[in-house]
Amino acid sequence: MSEQIVIVGFGPVAARLVDELLPAVRSGLAHLTVIGEEADAAYNRVLVADLGVGRTTAGALALSDAAALVADGVDVRLGVRVRRVDRARQQVILTDGTTPRYDRLVFATGSRPVIPNLTGLNPDPAHPVLPAGVTALRDLRDAEVLRQAVSGGKRVVVLGGGVLGLETALAAAEEGATVTVVHNGPHPLGRNIDRGGGAVLAASLRNCGVRMAGNARSTGIEHTASDGGFSALLLDDGSAIDGDLLVLSCGVRPRVELAEGCGLSTATGILVDHKLRAHHEPHIFAIGDCAEVRCPDPSCSECRTASGPSGLVGPGWRQAEWLAEYLTLLAEGSAAGSGEASVERGSDAASAEVANALPELPMEKPGVIVLKARGLNLAVAGDNAADPWDDEVLTAGAVNGRPRLQIAQWADPEHGRYVKMTTRGGVLEGLVAVGMPRTAAELVSLFERGDELPADRSLLLRLDGPDQLAAPGNSDPARTVCRCAGVSGTKIQDAVVDGCSTVAEVSGATRAGTGCGGCHSDIKDIIEKHFQAAPAA
Repeated sequence: MSEQIVIVGFGPVAARLVDELLPAVRSGLAHLTVIGEEADAAYNRVLVADLGVGRTTAGALALSDAAALVADGVDVRLGVRVRRVDRARQQVILTDGTTPRYDRLVFATGSRPVIPNLTGLNPDPAHPVLPAGVTALRDLRDAEVLRQAVSGGKRVVVLGGGVLGLETALAAAEEGATVTVVHNGPHPLGRNIDRGGGAVLAASLRNCGVRMAGNARSTGIEHTASDGGFSALLLDDGSAIDGDLLVLSCGVRPRVELAEGCGLSTATGILVDHKLRAHHEPHIFAIGDCAEVRCPDPSCSECRTASGPSGLVGPGWRQAEWLAEYLTLLAEGSAAGSGEASVERGSDAASAEVANALPELPMEKPGVIVLKARGLNLAVAGDNAADPWDDEVLTAGAVNGRPRLQIAQWADPEHGRYVKMTTRGGVLEGLVAVGMPRTAAELVSLFERGDELPADRSLLLRLDGPDQLAAPGNSDPARTVCRCAGVSGTKIQDAVVDGCSTVAEVSGATRAGTGCGGCHSDIKDIIEKHFQAAPAA
């Protein structure tokens, strides 16, 4: 008897889980049901802004083909929601009246945009009703709203200074829209970047044609346009920023309502252990933006310092790949137990031992924020808040033999360039690089590998010198080019040798570039270098 697996949600992370489970479905080990609230199958939500400014197509964003999945035996349910989960009967009750049962249930419900409490907006964050001219830029319909504004050269106001808000602002400005970013704090990316880097970033954004309104607290919106739509964002100092479209980019919040409704433990996200199992419920799992890895064991040192969901697609994909392997092992154990309920219920002790022997999913390292646009390059990672002369902060934590923090900092505000390296024992714990693409590439590579920096930090700055030296991190073929999917330059090069000649073809063969899209230029460089060298071969 096949293991009944139900996945609630059909976004990028769920799509990866489905792909990884297809061998088990085809072999008859598992029967898979996927429930998606939207009428469209999974697509890359991270690149919705690119779709909105006309840089890509809806087809290029697609991550799953519903018809192909159905042909493979997957039960795909689109345009339907889960009303509630009945844990006692192990079934989900859907809005269409059906009640699929499960042996394993996976929450991949993702997150929803945070809707600020502004006059003129529906205050219900779970079911907001946004007036015309206001969008949170989360789905394909939102992309069409942005497209119309950008193609018409209209005024776009972006509320929020996070990565997605800045990427949207840069893309819209490059395509001809008049764009203003409104954020609370002295500089954008206030939670991720230090003061010096933030000041250089803000100046670079202005040089790219994006107007900046910092230290601004919004209070409400006006919608007095001729069609009743958005016309101005109101600030607490009595001023207003006029516009034709307001893009809300105020962060996201994990969707945990269903989990809470059936009695699962939640914090910021759905609480799961290191095998992604919900606390005290071995038949339910959670992955992606809705999952918070924090095991119930109070003695676990990793979980004492764990944060909530990362909000990045890369960690979600790694969770999906790991969970697919784990669920497949459980399905094999269930099949070996003559179709009885599951390994954990004692159907096959040997298979249970195999499943439990699977190494736990490693805790994610701090993510790297990369922002790329014409005329602007930014990389930020780790803790970079300390200043070079703040001796109290630098010596804090230097106990039990740990070395103290060291700061190397360089700034050239006139030309929009800034680098900061926070190290302990020569190893990077935080970095900021603005306007220094080669230095940024090498620092990110060193940060991710945990390697020591050269004793002379100025060697790294010279990578962006006038002699245009190639960064060692860029020349290493084994380096990770696509951090979202974990694809190396070697794997991309192999795909090009096998006949891939475009970024889209490489993405189809390796999954590189299917996440945030920040590596597209690097993939293109690898392709171009291969074909430039081909005639000489």
